[in-house]
Amino acid sequence: MEIWTIQKLLNWMTAYFTQKQLDSPRLSAELLLCHVLGLQRIELYTLHDRVVQQPQLGQLRELVKRAAEHEPIAYLVGRCEFYSLSLKITPDCLIPRPETELLVEKAVEFLRRRPAPRQALDLCTGCGCIAAALAKNCKDLQITAVDISEAALAVAAENIRRYNLEPSVRLLCGNLYEPLIEELDGPCFDLIVSNPPYVSDAEYEKLAPNVKNYEPKQALWGGPDGLDFYRRILEQAGRFLKPDGAVMLEIGYEQGPAVKQMLEQSGLFASVEIHKDLAQKDRIAIGRR
Repeated sequence: MEIWTIQKLLNWMTAYFTQKQLDSPRLSAELLLCHVLGLQRIELYTLHDRVVQQPQLGQLRELVKRAAEHEPIAYLVGRCEFYSLSLKITPDCLIPRPETELLVEKAVEFLRRRPAPRQALDLCTGCGCIAAALAKNCKDLQITAVDISEAALAVAAENIRRYNLEPSVRLLCGNLYEPLIEELDGPCFDLIVSNPPYVSDAEYEKLAPNVKNYEPKQALWGGPDGLDFYRRILEQAGRFLKPDGAVMLEIGYEQGPAVKQMLEQSGLFASVEIHKDLAQKDRIAIGRR
């Protein structure tokens, strides 16, 4: 019977995932091994000669098979890393992307310059990654986080509880501004932030299998041209945004000109900016009143 050490498994899985054209094959192998063995990534290397026995080998084999069919690693291990937080993730939620960390970074910079107490509104919160990151990094901040999916909000609630952020984050179920009460909730927000669905019809058909076949369409599809949510967010933003507040939106890399035009034509903002991500693609749209 073949003996499998951690090092041998890592090398084999990395080669296998490379052959299957998975993104980040080495990292994927590490995350699956950590999940099955209950180890930290650094321990894979300090314990590299440890022999892995059944039933862990059987569990790993099943996960490797599913990963090779492009089921996302985050769903297989039930968590992901975002802005130095380890968050629960399930197929009810979009998997947070590194690009969204830029949105959080811009939001944190803006909020820290505001006088306390501060209020933020996170629309389409999903697993709560933006709300949790903002609450963790900004003192004296109250966040209202909204999503239409009760299942996604249940995951968000677990992530908020994990970091003891319940005093700072209020979760509401509904369609964008629908669960807010204008007389009580507006205009009181310093910041409206959102990573909304923004994939168009044409783009949706071309999505990679690990996205199209596994992540919720409701969290991806933004209407025929991908811009429906931006229209709806900006249409009512003035009712809930402070006179000197800001709107910050994640956008698709080809949507910069269109969203910039929307922000300018809304008549709400004194300045409008489009910021690029690390790949030098348009990623964040900001309107300041």
